[in-house]
Amino acid sequence: MDSSWEASVTDSINAIYLLFSAYLVFVMQLGFAMLCAGSVRAKNAMNIMLTNVVDAVVGSLSYYLFGFAFAFGDSNPFIGASYFALKDIPSSSYDYSFFLYQWAFAIAVAGITSGSIAERTQFTAYLFFSFFLTGFVYPVVAHWLWSSNGWLSPNSTSLLFGSGAIDFAGSGVVHLVGGIAGFWGAIVEGPRVGRFDAFGNPVKMRGHNATLVVLGTLLLWFGWFGFNPGSFDKILVPYPHMVDQGNWTSVGRTAVTTTLAGSTAGIVTLFGRRLLVGHWDAMDVCNGVLGGFVAITSGCSVVEPWAAIVCGFCAAWVLIGLNILALKFKFDDPLEAAQLHGGCGAWGLIFTGLFAKEEFVLQAYNSGKTQIIRPSGLILGGGWGLFGAQIVELLSIVVWVSLTMGPLFYLLQKLGILRISSDEEVAGLDISSHGGYAYDASQEESGARFYGEYLRMQQQ
Repeated sequence: MDSSWEASVTDSINAIYLLFSAYLVFVMQLGFAMLCAGSVRAKNAMNIMLTNVVDAVVGSLSYYLFGFAFAFGDSNPFIGASYFALKDIPSSSYDYSFFLYQWAFAIAVAGITSGSIAERTQFTAYLFFSFFLTGFVYPVVAHWLWSSNGWLSPNSTSLLFGSGAIDFAGSGVVHLVGGIAGFWGAIVEGPRVGRFDAFGNPVKMRGHNATLVVLGTLLLWFGWFGFNPGSFDKILVPYPHMVDQGNWTSVGRTAVTTTLAGSTAGIVTLFGRRLLVGHWDAMDVCNGVLGGFVAITSGCSVVEPWAAIVCGFCAAWVLIGLNILALKFKFDDPLEAAQLHGGCGAWGLIFTGLFAKEEFVLQAYNSGKTQIIRPSGLILGGGWGLFGAQIVELLSIVVWVSLTMGPLFYLLQKLGILRISSDEEVAGLDISSHGGYAYDASQEESGARFYGEYLRMQQQ
């Protein structure tokens, strides 16, 4: 059989695999939309659904024009400076399939941040921060870790601490970035009206539809099989010196570790919250499952299945603990996005530095070549190199996102285009900003069902 024909078939199958993974990751946008809609009150359902659409459409343009170039362009270890508006794509390194896959990741970041500032943010503000986050802030971090010349990249010719940081599918690059951005947005805006009473005690504001929350969680679970296993980019890569093993083996293992981490976190959250609040809460369990997925995303390809269970167990308690602290310090995040994506994402980076297995690291980053030596997890005897690189990544992301997104939210607030008025918030964003409720017969306390009624109430 002609070798060039074999190469063409291999390239075609790898492209199909990457495109299918991109489609799965995009399904996560639907999952985010359902999860967010169910987690807010009914009077804000249309608004949060629209913001999820906006995250996708605005993110598409900003990532096409600038984001992909900053993330994967050739320049320096900090930021890329080529491929603007996909100029010179396809190239010897990247093609359209790769761009689409990375775009699906980029718009997920903005969706995370939107959840933290839900129910009290002007629609215009979403346009500004979504464009800036997907077009600049996130791509710079992606360049550090996922570009071959990024200063934190495990594929760099000059490895940090002889290791580079391992963030295979983005516990830090995607989730920690989105979580920290959401944290600063929520801090600048402050809590929702009525979230805490006059004595500072929290007032429960439950989402209006548990069915949408569960549906969104399961859609996200489905999409995560593109998020984590899909990050191999290519599936037909055989490992030398290993009979019948290749990336297809690692892809299967990555799907297993992803499932185990999420499932463990879900069951621990189920019983943990039962002990704390006295009942079984479906919404808490859903967030627990997602927390496990977020945490395993960094090390999904380089850890044993048993380690994924450890990851999920700890992720559940990280989430529970951070939610308790959030209430103590009067921090209001309707989706728990900062705690879930920020906290569990940070734990995921640390976990990888503790449990990464050298054999799997070589498979993920060196196509299974055994003559290369790579640092592995600290607990598995791999020394401090990888663990140190993970800590540097964690701190660098927190500092970078804080220095960029914090001032942006502060500026939007000073310009008066970040938070809505108290009257509009009480009435609900659907009626005050979008012309009517998401549902035909809303039972909201405002009493207005249509935009005209809302305007008449405002004039009284």
